[in-house]
Amino acid sequence: MNEPAAKRGVEIIVPSEGEMSTTLNAHPDVAIVGAGSAGIAAARRLMASGLTVTVLEARERIGGRTLTRRFKGHPLDLGAHWLHAGPINPLVKLGRARHEPLRRAPVNGHFFVAGRPGSRAERAALDRAFAMADRAMTQAAKAREDQPAAKTLPPMGPQGKRVAAIHGLVSGRPLDEVSLHDFPSMEYSDNLFIAGGLGAYVRRLSHDLPVRLGTAVHAIDWSGQDVRIESSAGTLRAKAVIVTTPMAVLQQDAIRFAPALPNDVAQAIHGFTQGVYEHVVLHWPDSPFRGADRLASLTGTRLRPPGLLTRIDGAPFHFFELDQPTAASFDRRDIHAPYRYAREVLAEQFGYRAIRNLSALHSTAWRHDPWSRASWAVVPPGLYAIRDVLKAPVGERIWFAGEALSRAQWGTAGGAWEEGERAAGEIVAQLR
Repeated sequence: MNEPAAKRGVEIIVPSEGEMSTTLNAHPDVAIVGAGSAGIAAARRLMASGLTVTVLEARERIGGRTLTRRFKGHPLDLGAHWLHAGPINPLVKLGRARHEPLRRAPVNGHFFVAGRPGSRAERAALDRAFAMADRAMTQAAKAREDQPAAKTLPPMGPQGKRVAAIHGLVSGRPLDEVSLHDFPSMEYSDNLFIAGGLGAYVRRLSHDLPVRLGTAVHAIDWSGQDVRIESSAGTLRAKAVIVTTPMAVLQQDAIRFAPALPNDVAQAIHGFTQGVYEHVVLHWPDSPFRGADRLASLTGTRLRPPGLLTRIDGAPFHFFELDQPTAASFDRRDIHAPYRYAREVLAEQFGYRAIRNLSALHSTAWRHDPWSRASWAVVPPGLYAIRDVLKAPVGERIWFAGEALSRAQWGTAGGAWEEGERAAGEIVAQLR
Protein backbone atom coordinates (compact mmCIF):
# COMPACT_ATOMS: atom_id res chain seq x y z
CA MET A 1 0.00 0.00 0.00
CA ASN A 2 2.90 2.38 0.71
CA GLU A 3 5.33 0.84 -1.79
CA PRO A 4 7.24 3.20 -4.13
CA ALA A 5 5.06 5.15 -6.53
CA ALA A 6 6.73 3.67 -9.61
CA LYS A 7 5.76 0.16 -8.54
CA ARG A 8 2.17 1.18 -7.88
CA GLY A 9 1.85 2.91 -11.21
CA VAL A 10 1.11 6.16 -9.38
CA GLU A 11 2.05 9.39 -11.12
CA ILE A 12 3.16 12.16 -8.78
CA ILE A 13 2.13 15.57 -10.10
CA VAL A 14 5.12 17.88 -9.77
CA PRO A 15 5.73 21.43 -10.97
CA SER A 16 7.05 21.75 -14.49
CA GLU A 17 10.10 23.74 -15.46
CA GLY A 18 9.56 27.48 -15.17
CA GLU A 19 7.28 27.18 -12.13
CA MET A 20 10.13 27.58 -9.66
CA SER A 21 13.51 29.18 -9.34
CA THR A 22 16.64 27.26 -8.42
CA THR A 23 18.63 30.43 -7.75
CA LEU A 24 18.73 32.04 -4.34
CA ASN A 25 18.22 35.79 -4.02
CA ALA A 26 20.55 36.48 -1.12
CA HIS A 27 18.93 39.74 -0.07
CA PRO A 28 15.19 39.92 -0.92
CA ASP A 29 12.79 42.31 0.73
CA VAL A 30 10.94 39.37 2.27
CA ALA A 31 11.87 35.73 2.86
CA ILE A 32 9.06 33.19 3.15
CA VAL A 33 9.54 29.87 4.90
CA GLY A 34 7.32 27.26 3.27
CA ALA A 35 5.70 26.94 -0.16
CA GLY A 36 2.30 25.69 0.95
CA SER A 37 -0.92 27.66 0.56
CA ALA A 38 0.10 30.37 3.03
CA GLY A 39 3.55 30.83 1.50
CA ILE A 40 2.23 30.97 -2.07
CA ALA A 41 -0.48 33.47 -1.12
CA ALA A 42 2.04 35.67 0.68
CA ALA A 43 4.50 35.59 -2.21
CA ARG A 44 1.83 36.51 -4.76
CA ARG A 45 0.62 39.43 -2.63
CA LEU A 46 4.13 40.76 -1.96
CA MET A 47 5.26 40.51 -5.58
CA ALA A 48 2.09 42.20 -6.78
CA SER A 49 3.10 45.11 -4.54
CA GLY A 50 6.53 45.33 -6.11
CA LEU A 51 8.56 43.71 -3.33
CA THR A 52 11.23 41.09 -3.96
CA VAL A 53 10.67 37.66 -2.45
CA THR A 54 12.47 34.37 -1.90
CA VAL A 55 10.45 31.32 -0.86
CA LEU A 56 12.34 28.50 0.86
CA GLU A 57 10.66 25.08 0.82
CA ALA A 58 12.08 22.06 2.65
CA ARG A 59 10.25 19.55 0.47
CA GLU A 60 11.16 18.73 -3.11
CA ARG A 61 7.72 19.92 -4.21
CA ILE A 62 5.34 22.83 -3.84
CA GLY A 63 2.03 22.65 -1.96
CA GLY A 64 2.70 21.62 1.63
CA ARG A 65 -0.29 19.65 2.86
CA THR A 66 -2.04 19.96 -0.49
CA LEU A 67 -0.81 17.19 -2.78
CA THR A 68 -2.41 15.70 -5.89
CA ARG A 69 -1.32 12.37 -7.32
CA ARG A 70 -2.64 10.28 -10.18
CA PHE A 71 -3.99 6.81 -9.46
CA LYS A 72 -4.89 4.73 -12.48
CA GLY A 73 -4.77 7.94 -14.51
CA HIS A 74 -7.14 9.88 -12.21
CA PRO A 75 -5.98 12.84 -10.05
CA LEU A 76 -6.73 12.46 -6.34
CA ASP A 77 -5.78 14.57 -3.35
CA LEU A 78 -3.73 13.01 -0.57
CA GLY A 79 -3.93 16.11 1.61
CA ALA A 80 -6.55 18.85 1.68
CA HIS A 81 -9.34 18.18 -0.82
CA TRP A 82 -12.38 20.16 0.38
CA LEU A 83 -12.86 23.83 -0.41
CA HIS A 84 -14.88 24.64 2.68
CA ALA A 85 -17.03 27.69 3.33
CA GLY A 86 -17.29 28.91 -0.25
CA PRO A 87 -18.63 32.41 0.53
CA ILE A 88 -15.55 33.29 2.62
CA ASN A 89 -12.91 31.01 1.11
CA PRO A 90 -10.33 33.06 -0.86
CA LEU A 91 -9.37 30.04 -2.97
CA VAL A 92 -12.98 29.77 -4.15
CA LYS A 93 -13.14 33.47 -5.05
CA LEU A 94 -9.82 33.25 -6.87
CA GLY A 95 -10.86 30.03 -8.60
CA ARG A 96 -14.00 31.62 -9.98
CA ALA A 97 -12.04 34.62 -11.22
CA ARG A 98 -9.63 32.24 -12.96
CA HIS A 99 -12.48 30.07 -14.32
CA GLU A 100 -11.12 27.03 -12.51
CA PRO A 101 -13.26 23.84 -12.70
CA LEU A 102 -15.05 24.17 -9.35
CA ARG A 103 -17.98 21.94 -8.50
CA ARG A 104 -20.35 22.12 -5.56
CA ALA A 105 -20.28 19.32 -3.01
CA PRO A 106 -23.63 17.50 -2.68
CA VAL A 107 -25.58 18.27 0.48
CA ASN A 108 -27.34 14.91 0.77
CA GLY A 109 -25.15 11.92 1.55
CA HIS A 110 -25.65 8.18 1.69
CA PHE A 111 -27.04 6.58 4.85
CA PHE A 112 -26.77 2.82 5.38
CA VAL A 113 -27.85 0.68 8.32
CA ALA A 114 -26.24 -2.79 8.33
CA GLY A 115 -25.97 -2.80 4.57
CA ARG A 116 -29.41 -1.47 3.70
CA PRO A 117 -30.39 2.12 2.91
CA GLY A 118 -31.59 3.84 6.05
CA SER A 119 -35.25 4.67 6.39
CA ARG A 120 -36.56 8.20 6.36
CA ALA A 121 -37.12 8.01 10.11
CA GLU A 122 -33.58 6.77 10.76
CA ARG A 123 -32.09 9.52 8.64
CA ALA A 124 -34.26 12.10 10.40
CA ALA A 125 -33.02 10.87 13.79
CA LEU A 126 -29.41 11.49 12.70
CA ASP A 127 -30.29 14.96 11.41
CA ARG A 128 -31.99 15.81 14.71
CA ALA A 129 -28.96 14.66 16.67
CA PHE A 130 -26.67 16.89 14.59
CA ALA A 131 -28.99 19.86 15.07
CA MET A 132 -29.12 19.31 18.84
CA ALA A 133 -25.34 19.14 19.08
CA ASP A 134 -24.79 22.25 16.98
CA ARG A 135 -27.35 24.28 18.94
CA ALA A 136 -25.91 23.21 22.28
CA MET A 137 -22.29 24.00 21.37
CA THR A 138 -23.12 27.31 19.70
CA GLN A 139 -25.15 28.45 22.72
CA ALA A 140 -22.57 27.32 25.27
CA ALA A 141 -19.76 29.07 23.37
CA LYS A 142 -21.40 32.44 24.07
CA ALA A 143 -20.16 32.19 27.65
CA ARG A 144 -16.75 33.71 28.36
CA GLU A 145 -15.42 30.61 30.09
CA ASP A 146 -13.98 28.03 27.72
CA GLN A 147 -14.44 24.28 28.15
CA PRO A 148 -14.12 21.04 26.14
CA ALA A 149 -16.62 20.96 23.28
CA ALA A 150 -17.72 17.46 24.34
CA LYS A 151 -18.82 18.72 27.75
CA THR A 152 -21.71 20.67 26.23
CA LEU A 153 -23.19 17.86 24.13
CA PRO A 154 -26.78 17.04 25.17
CA PRO A 155 -28.33 13.55 25.20
CA MET A 156 -28.88 12.81 21.51
CA GLY A 157 -30.31 9.31 21.53
CA PRO A 158 -28.91 6.34 19.59
CA GLN A 159 -27.15 8.60 17.08
CA GLY A 160 -25.25 10.58 19.71
CA LYS A 161 -22.02 8.61 19.44
CA ARG A 162 -22.10 8.92 15.66
CA VAL A 163 -22.49 12.70 15.83
CA ALA A 164 -19.63 13.03 18.31
CA ALA A 165 -17.42 10.81 16.13
CA ILE A 166 -18.05 12.86 12.98
CA HIS A 167 -17.42 16.14 14.79
CA GLY A 168 -14.23 14.63 16.19
CA LEU A 169 -13.13 13.64 12.69
CA VAL A 170 -13.54 17.15 11.25
CA SER A 171 -11.97 18.69 14.37
CA GLY A 172 -8.85 16.54 14.21
CA ARG A 173 -9.22 15.32 17.82
CA PRO A 174 -11.99 13.89 20.01
CA LEU A 175 -14.29 16.69 21.19
CA ASP A 176 -13.09 16.45 24.79
CA GLU A 177 -9.72 17.72 23.49
CA VAL A 178 -11.12 20.61 21.43
CA SER A 179 -11.81 24.15 22.62
CA LEU A 180 -15.52 24.91 22.67
CA HIS A 181 -14.81 28.56 21.83
CA ASP A 182 -12.86 27.52 18.77
CA PHE A 183 -15.20 24.82 17.51
CA PRO A 184 -18.30 26.80 16.43
CA SER A 185 -16.14 29.15 14.34
CA MET A 186 -15.65 26.38 11.77
CA GLU A 187 -17.91 27.14 8.82
CA TYR A 188 -18.82 24.18 6.60
CA SER A 189 -21.61 25.57 4.44
CA ASP A 190 -21.33 25.78 0.66
CA ASN A 191 -18.48 23.32 0.21
CA LEU A 192 -16.84 22.79 -3.17
CA PHE A 193 -14.33 20.52 -4.89
CA ILE A 194 -12.12 21.24 -7.87
CA ALA A 195 -11.62 18.95 -10.84
CA GLY A 196 -8.02 17.81 -11.15
CA GLY A 197 -7.37 18.13 -7.42
CA LEU A 198 -6.87 20.91 -4.90
CA GLY A 199 -3.15 20.21 -4.72
CA ALA A 200 -2.81 20.69 -8.47
CA TYR A 201 -4.78 23.95 -8.21
CA VAL A 202 -2.49 25.31 -5.49
CA ARG A 203 0.51 24.30 -7.60
CA ARG A 204 -0.85 26.27 -10.56
CA LEU A 205 -1.10 29.32 -8.33
CA SER A 206 2.65 29.11 -7.67
CA HIS A 207 3.55 29.57 -11.34
CA ASP A 208 6.67 31.74 -11.80
CA LEU A 209 7.17 32.32 -8.07
CA PRO A 210 10.80 32.37 -6.83
CA VAL A 211 10.70 29.11 -4.90
CA ARG A 212 13.83 27.22 -3.85
CA LEU A 213 12.91 23.55 -3.22
CA GLY A 214 14.78 21.12 -0.99
CA THR A 215 15.84 24.01 1.23
CA ALA A 216 15.20 23.58 4.95
CA VAL A 217 15.47 26.63 7.20
CA HIS A 218 17.44 25.94 10.38
CA ALA A 219 17.71 29.31 12.09
CA ILE A 220 16.30 32.85 12.01
CA ASP A 221 18.40 35.60 13.59
CA TRP A 222 16.47 38.82 14.18
CA SER A 223 18.99 40.49 16.46
CA GLY A 224 20.10 43.01 13.82
CA GLN A 225 18.35 45.50 11.59
CA ASP A 226 17.65 42.83 8.98
CA VAL A 227 16.59 39.25 9.51
CA ARG A 228 19.19 36.59 8.78
CA ILE A 229 17.85 33.22 7.62
CA GLU A 230 20.14 30.20 7.68
CA SER A 231 19.13 27.31 5.44
CA SER A 232 20.53 24.17 3.89
CA ALA A 233 21.18 26.23 0.73
CA GLY A 234 23.05 29.03 2.49
CA THR A 235 22.27 32.24 4.33
CA LEU A 236 20.17 35.15 3.16
CA ARG A 237 19.10 38.46 4.64
CA ALA A 238 15.72 40.09 4.35
CA LYS A 239 13.85 43.04 5.77
CA ALA A 240 11.15 40.67 7.04
CA VAL A 241 10.34 36.96 7.14
CA ILE A 242 7.04 35.09 7.02
CA VAL A 243 7.14 31.69 8.75
CA THR A 244 4.45 29.30 7.49
CA THR A 245 5.96 26.18 9.07
CA PRO A 246 3.26 23.98 10.71
CA MET A 247 2.92 24.36 14.46
CA ALA A 248 3.73 20.70 15.11
CA VAL A 249 7.08 21.16 13.35
CA LEU A 250 7.88 24.41 15.17
CA GLN A 251 7.14 22.64 18.45
CA GLN A 252 10.12 20.38 17.75
CA ASP A 253 12.42 23.43 17.52
CA ALA A 254 13.08 22.74 13.85
CA ILE A 255 13.89 26.46 13.51
CA ARG A 256 16.10 28.19 16.08
CA PHE A 257 15.25 31.81 16.77
CA ALA A 258 17.87 34.26 18.03
CA PRO A 259 17.03 35.96 20.23
CA ALA A 260 14.45 33.50 21.49
CA LEU A 261 10.84 34.28 20.69
CA PRO A 262 8.89 36.20 23.36
CA ASN A 263 7.34 33.94 25.99
CA ASP A 264 3.76 34.55 24.90
CA VAL A 265 4.60 33.67 21.29
CA ALA A 266 6.54 30.54 22.27
CA GLN A 267 3.73 29.44 24.58
CA ALA A 268 1.16 29.99 21.82
CA ILE A 269 3.17 27.81 19.41
CA HIS A 270 3.44 25.03 21.98
CA GLY A 271 -0.22 25.36 22.96
CA PHE A 272 -1.57 23.64 19.85
CA THR A 273 -2.09 19.91 19.67
CA GLN A 274 -1.70 17.59 16.71
CA GLY A 275 -4.80 17.48 14.53
CA VAL A 276 -5.11 14.15 12.76
CA TYR A 277 -7.18 13.35 9.70
CA GLU A 278 -5.97 10.57 7.40
CA HIS A 279 -7.59 8.61 4.62
CA VAL A 280 -7.17 5.36 2.73
CA VAL A 281 -7.59 5.73 -1.03
CA LEU A 282 -9.87 2.93 -2.24
CA HIS A 283 -10.63 1.76 -5.76
CA TRP A 284 -14.06 0.10 -5.71
CA PRO A 285 -15.72 0.07 -9.14
CA ASP A 286 -18.77 -1.94 -8.06
CA SER A 287 -19.49 -0.10 -4.80
CA PRO A 288 -23.17 0.36 -3.83
CA PHE A 289 -22.86 4.16 -3.88
CA ARG A 290 -24.37 6.24 -6.66
CA GLY A 291 -23.68 9.88 -7.50
CA ALA A 292 -20.42 11.81 -7.28
CA ASP A 293 -18.68 13.25 -4.21
CA ARG A 294 -21.24 12.15 -1.63
CA LEU A 295 -20.42 11.41 1.99
CA ALA A 296 -21.62 8.08 3.38
CA SER A 297 -22.73 7.27 6.92
CA LEU A 298 -22.44 3.57 7.73
CA THR A 299 -24.24 2.51 10.90
CA GLY A 300 -25.88 -0.51 12.49
CA THR A 301 -22.76 -2.67 12.73
CA ARG A 302 -20.01 -3.23 15.27
CA LEU A 303 -17.48 -1.14 13.32
CA ARG A 304 -18.65 2.33 12.35
CA PRO A 305 -16.22 4.51 10.38
CA PRO A 306 -16.49 8.24 11.07
CA GLY A 307 -16.42 9.14 7.40
CA LEU A 308 -16.40 7.89 3.81
CA LEU A 309 -16.25 10.14 0.73
CA THR A 310 -17.60 8.18 -2.22
CA ARG A 311 -17.10 8.20 -6.00
CA ILE A 312 -14.80 11.19 -6.10
CA ASP A 313 -15.36 13.24 -9.25
CA GLY A 314 -17.74 10.48 -10.36
CA ALA A 315 -14.89 7.97 -10.61
CA PRO A 316 -14.64 4.62 -8.75
CA PHE A 317 -12.38 6.09 -6.05
CA HIS A 318 -13.34 6.55 -2.41
CA PHE A 319 -11.67 8.09 0.64
CA PHE A 320 -12.05 5.94 3.76
CA GLU A 321 -11.47 8.54 6.47
CA LEU A 322 -9.57 7.88 9.69
CA ASP A 323 -9.97 10.03 12.81
CA GLN A 324 -7.22 10.57 15.36
CA PRO A 325 -8.02 7.62 17.68
CA THR A 326 -8.34 5.18 14.77
CA ALA A 327 -5.19 6.42 13.02
CA ALA A 328 -3.23 6.24 16.28
CA SER A 329 -4.23 2.60 16.71
CA PHE A 330 -2.23 1.76 13.56
CA ASP A 331 1.00 3.47 14.63
CA ARG A 332 2.67 0.30 15.92
CA ARG A 333 1.29 -1.97 13.22
CA ASP A 334 2.35 -2.75 9.65
CA ILE A 335 1.65 -0.36 6.80
CA HIS A 336 -1.25 -2.45 5.49
CA ALA A 337 -3.24 -2.22 8.74
CA PRO A 338 -5.40 0.77 7.64
CA TYR A 339 -6.41 -1.06 4.46
CA ARG A 340 -7.30 -4.25 6.35
CA TYR A 341 -9.42 -2.18 8.70
CA ALA A 342 -11.23 -0.53 5.78
CA ARG A 343 -11.96 -3.93 4.26
CA GLU A 344 -13.21 -5.26 7.59
CA VAL A 345 -15.57 -2.32 8.06
CA LEU A 346 -16.99 -2.51 4.53
CA ALA A 347 -17.30 -6.32 4.64
CA GLU A 348 -19.23 -6.11 7.91
CA GLN A 349 -21.56 -3.56 6.34
CA PHE A 350 -22.06 -5.02 2.84
CA GLY A 351 -20.64 -8.56 2.93
CA TYR A 352 -17.43 -10.01 1.51
CA ARG A 353 -18.95 -10.66 -1.89
CA ALA A 354 -19.62 -6.93 -2.30
CA ILE A 355 -15.95 -6.05 -1.76
CA ARG A 356 -14.39 -8.68 -4.00
CA ASN A 357 -13.13 -5.96 -6.38
CA LEU A 358 -12.11 -3.52 -3.64
CA SER A 359 -8.44 -2.50 -3.60
CA ALA A 360 -6.43 0.07 -1.65
CA LEU A 361 -4.00 2.32 -3.49
CA HIS A 362 -2.54 4.48 -0.74
CA SER A 363 -2.84 5.36 2.94
CA THR A 364 -1.88 8.85 4.14
CA ALA A 365 0.24 9.54 7.22
CA TRP A 366 0.58 13.30 7.60
CA ARG A 367 1.07 12.83 11.34
CA HIS A 368 4.43 11.19 10.59
CA ASP A 369 5.52 13.45 7.73
CA PRO A 370 8.67 15.27 8.98
CA TRP A 371 7.57 18.59 7.46
CA SER A 372 3.99 18.39 8.74
CA ARG A 373 3.73 16.22 11.87
CA ALA A 374 -0.05 16.78 11.77
CA SER A 375 -2.93 17.26 9.38
CA TRP A 376 -3.63 20.64 10.99
CA ALA A 377 -3.30 22.43 14.33
CA VAL A 378 -5.96 21.99 17.04
CA VAL A 379 -6.68 24.40 19.88
CA PRO A 380 -7.24 22.62 23.23
CA PRO A 381 -9.83 23.82 25.75
CA GLY A 382 -8.89 27.11 27.41
CA LEU A 383 -6.35 28.18 24.76
CA TYR A 384 -8.58 29.61 22.03
CA ALA A 385 -6.70 32.96 22.14
CA ILE A 386 -3.41 31.49 20.88
CA ARG A 387 -4.39 31.93 17.22
CA ASP A 388 -4.61 35.69 17.72
CA VAL A 389 -1.37 35.86 19.72
CA LEU A 390 0.57 34.57 16.72
CA LYS A 391 -0.91 37.18 14.38
CA ALA A 392 1.09 39.95 16.02
CA PRO A 393 4.50 40.45 14.34
CA VAL A 394 7.63 39.77 16.40
CA GLY A 395 9.99 42.74 16.43
CA GLU A 396 8.23 44.09 13.32
CA ARG A 397 10.33 41.60 11.34
CA ILE A 398 8.89 38.12 11.90
CA TRP A 399 5.36 37.22 10.88
CA PHE A 400 3.67 33.86 11.30
CA ALA A 401 1.04 32.59 8.87
CA GLY A 402 -0.80 29.36 8.07
CA GLU A 403 -4.05 27.54 8.78
CA ALA A 404 -3.28 27.49 12.51
CA LEU A 405 -3.83 31.26 12.71
CA SER A 406 -7.20 31.33 10.93
CA ARG A 407 -10.17 31.45 13.26
CA ALA A 408 -12.94 31.10 10.67
CA GLN A 409 -11.16 28.62 8.39
CA TRP A 410 -8.72 26.72 10.59
CA GLY A 411 -7.45 23.41 9.30
CA THR A 412 -8.00 24.34 5.66
CA ALA A 413 -6.02 25.44 2.62
CA GLY A 414 -8.36 28.44 2.37
CA GLY A 415 -7.53 29.44 5.92
CA ALA A 416 -3.81 29.14 5.21
CA TRP A 417 -4.19 31.26 2.08
CA GLU A 418 -6.14 33.88 4.01
CA GLU A 419 -3.41 34.14 6.64
CA GLY A 420 -0.62 34.30 4.07
CA GLU A 421 -2.32 37.27 2.41
CA ARG A 422 -2.90 38.93 5.79
CA ALA A 423 0.76 38.71 6.80
CA ALA A 424 1.91 39.92 3.39
CA GLY A 425 -0.48 42.86 3.49
CA GLU A 426 0.86 43.96 6.87
CA ILE A 427 4.44 43.76 5.61
CA VAL A 428 3.59 45.79 2.49
CA ALA A 429 2.04 48.49 4.67
CA GLN A 430 5.08 48.58 6.96
CA LEU A 431 7.80 48.58 4.29
CA ARG A 432 6.06 51.28 2.29
